[in-house]
Amino acid sequence: MHPKALLDACAELVKLTLKFDHPADAVVSRYFRDNRSLGPRERATLAETVYTVLRKKLLFDHLSPSGSGPKERRMAILGFYGPRDFLKSALTEQEKRWLDQCDAIKPADLLERHRHNLPEWLVQPLKDQLGPEFMALAESLNQPAPLDLRVNTLTDKRSDVQRELKLAGVASEPTPYSPWGLRLDSKPALSQFDAFARGAVEVQDEGSQLLALLLDARRGEMVVDFCAGAGGKTLAIGAAMRNTGRLYAFDTSAHRLDALKPRLARSKLSNVHPAAIAHERDDRIKRLAGKIDRVLVDAPCSGLGTLRRNPDLKWRQSPQSVQEMSVKQAAILHSAARLLKPGGRLVYATCSLLPQENEAVALAFSKDHPDFTPLAAGEVLSQLKIEGAASLCSGGDAGTDFLRLWPHRHRTDGFFAALWTKN
Repeated sequence: MHPKALLDACAELVKLTLKFDHPADAVVSRYFRDNRSLGPRERATLAETVYTVLRKKLLFDHLSPSGSGPKERRMAILGFYGPRDFLKSALTEQEKRWLDQCDAIKPADLLERHRHNLPEWLVQPLKDQLGPEFMALAESLNQPAPLDLRVNTLTDKRSDVQRELKLAGVASEPTPYSPWGLRLDSKPALSQFDAFARGAVEVQDEGSQLLALLLDARRGEMVVDFCAGAGGKTLAIGAAMRNTGRLYAFDTSAHRLDALKPRLARSKLSNVHPAAIAHERDDRIKRLAGKIDRVLVDAPCSGLGTLRRNPDLKWRQSPQSVQEMSVKQAAILHSAARLLKPGGRLVYATCSLLPQENEAVALAFSKDHPDFTPLAAGEVLSQLKIEGAASLCSGGDAGTDFLRLWPHRHRTDGFFAALWTKN
């Protein structure tokens, strides 16, 4: 595609995305469906340009008024993903001079808000938790996330898959914490590789893999993934159970569960039973009350731990939506807890960075449910021989601690998890 045409397409997609009517990934996917003639390179340029604009929106909002032309074009120029000489071949002389002036600005000369690119309501809660580490987190959130894979240990060994990918020209390294993970140096089209087609690997952030590990589901058990979604953790749990027992994948969205079907077929698992439920008090839940060995509640949340992948969330969420989410999370956790039989394990998890959705929900549950004893996440991870287990956790009350993953510390998405045993 000619540089001018590609820049015009980037500006068009930026304009659509900045309406914030729908999630950015859905807007991008729809644009690609409507423009099927786009090649892989054009798609990569379009997508990465949009995500750069979303990550650095406050900075670009600050710089763009000094340029000329439609705002979405100025934003697309500032965020353009590709060589500068390619971009400049699509610009007027005035635009080139303006871009050079913008490129010459040193980060140290910018205001803090133009360096962290976070909404003001989110800044103080993060500073309260991290103190001097705040800017390191902010900088990490403005970088693209790496591509992590989970090896299907039911069918393959991690070392064998790593060698197979290397022979196919894809470099990777074992993830530092999860024994199932591989981190890729690039982002290839995985569907082209046999390892993906036969179900030897699935895309899954290392932090998400650690949540499945914390559940520690065993052979022959009755297990529930209470908010299964597209089933990434479900598949990891099923493999850990060695395809035995019975694993229910519940979700209120049949559409999300539909995305599990092709993944389930590739995985070779036969112990997974997906089921759409109307709500957390569905009759299916009542029938299983007191019968389940382990329950994972990967609760709906703000998703603010995934800003490297979903930078639009920081502009689409608000303090009000977070408050509403925390009420919903508490209700879901309360209902899911009814499933456990004595001695069973309950894991509550989110991909949020905010205490309102994490520690506050977990501590309130412990207070209201004396029939559940909190477990120390660090001890559980150490028993599972996870290296550096203590560094993955933060303190709680009564000798407990929680899993607390941070992108700038652990190179994972931001995750939280709390654990209990039913008395």
